Amino acid sequence: MTPDDSNVMVVREQTPSEALAIVPIQFFVPPSQQTTTEADFEPTPMLQIEGARETTPETPKQHQETTPKLPPAPTKIHPNAEEAAALLMMARTASYVPKTDLPMPSFSLGLTDSSQERASTQDTEREKSPEAATMLEQLDSLVQKLAGSASKGKDESPQIRRETGGESSAKFETPGGTNQIPDDMKEKCYIWGTRVKEDAKGNTNEFEEICTLIGQGQYILMRTHLASLQANSDIESQVVSAICLILNQKKEKRFHAQIYCLPPDIVSMTLSDHPNGEFISPKTNKEFRVEAYPNFIPFIDRKKLSSHPYIFAPVCHTGHWWLWLINTRTRKCQILDPLHKKAPSPERKQLNKFTGYVFSRLIAYAGGKPLEKGEKEKEIKAAYVKISGQKTSYDCAIYVMKWLELIEPENIKKGKYEWDNWTQEEVDHYRVEYASRILFSEINRQRDHAIRESSAIRLSKPSSVLLSPFCQINSEDIETG
Repeated sequence: MTPDDSNVMVVREQTPSEALAIVPIQFFVPPSQQTTTEADFEPTPMLQIEGARETTPETPKQHQETTPKLPPAPTKIHPNAEEAAALLMMARTASYVPKTDLPMPSFSLGLTDSSQERASTQDTEREKSPEAATMLEQLDSLVQKLAGSASKGKDESPQIRRETGGESSAKFETPGGTNQIPDDMKEKCYIWGTRVKEDAKGNTNEFEEICTLIGQGQYILMRTHLASLQANSDIESQVVSAICLILNQKKEKRFHAQIYCLPPDIVSMTLSDHPNGEFISPKTNKEFRVEAYPNFIPFIDRKKLSSHPYIFAPVCHTGHWWLWLINTRTRKCQILDPLHKKAPSPERKQLNKFTGYVFSRLIAYAGGKPLEKGEKEKEIKAAYVKISGQKTSYDCAIYVMKWLELIEPENIKKGKYEWDNWTQEEVDHYRVEYASRILFSEINRQRDHAIRESSAIRLSKPSSVLLSPFCQINSEDIETG
């Protein structure tokens, strides 16, 4: 080999846009390490790249000692043996600190024999900084680990840890409250809770128990109840009762000490037994007695019913909902009807009198003072409050449930309540909100099950489709995992 050939090393360079290219590198080897007897040869350090234009290198400047820098981290997880050797060579190169008495920069690539390498290493060790030695050890260790891992499987995927119900549930427990649920999870919950499926034999899951609320008693909802939250549908009484139970359990001053939401079940059943507000039931030939409805008594909080200054009582008759506001201190009653600003008929006036009597009896049964005494209980009247209301024939229950949360009775003046009405898009989306609020409630014994089942829903369309008109969602728009 000629001196020119002995000073040329061929390495591979990989560029993002081209294939591997042969790059000859010309470097200086000290006279003490040269094995040829040819005349002294002092090449100028030069990097030649094939296809590039040759230029005359500048005169090297005086060398300044700097802290060596680490080479870039490898981008492959499992390099082959050749790439690992290249990394090791880069590490050794980066850790070298040149001597100050040499005429021009030089570096060692470990091309000497074993005796020369030991001598050179001893000289270099004395000139290395402690930081450089540490970095070299770390890089050597890293290269060995990467090279050793090449023999292992390259396509192994990390194991995905399965979530338990408790872990899924914990996602929704935030400092602000347990019902801080992401919007996409609410929408998935709505899809899962309101969708009634039918099998090949024609059987459906509409009577599946999917919610058990533990409040004053054990209140069970089936899928058919939640399915009434679908758009363009009249909402079942059980949904409104569930919202009342959930609100009464909230640790807020509004519900803890001021307003008690009376679940409507006992009143709804009573109105069906006393049609048109008849005080004597045509079915039993008896007057109303609270004790005649033992199945609904456990869901009444007697302490709050007799102690809270305000009672909010939802009422439903012939498919229409309205809300009674009862001030137990002044014994005055007001009605918020999302459809009417006054009693629509004499029959409704009579029905309201009987409803007031039922409320008075319930308060007395709980240990409070009745709204009126004696026969005057049968003449209780309630004034209608002018308020913005529903735009459809089926959203009355949505308005009543939102009023339970938001209405401030002390702000009602002269039979009016200033209220910015919701858009229809907002009212539509409240159905999504109430489904998730019920199923993800902390008093729902089956909450973890609801979270797991809702998580399995995969929306194949953007979540905005659940907004107005979200009623266009059907089974073809979703995928279940």
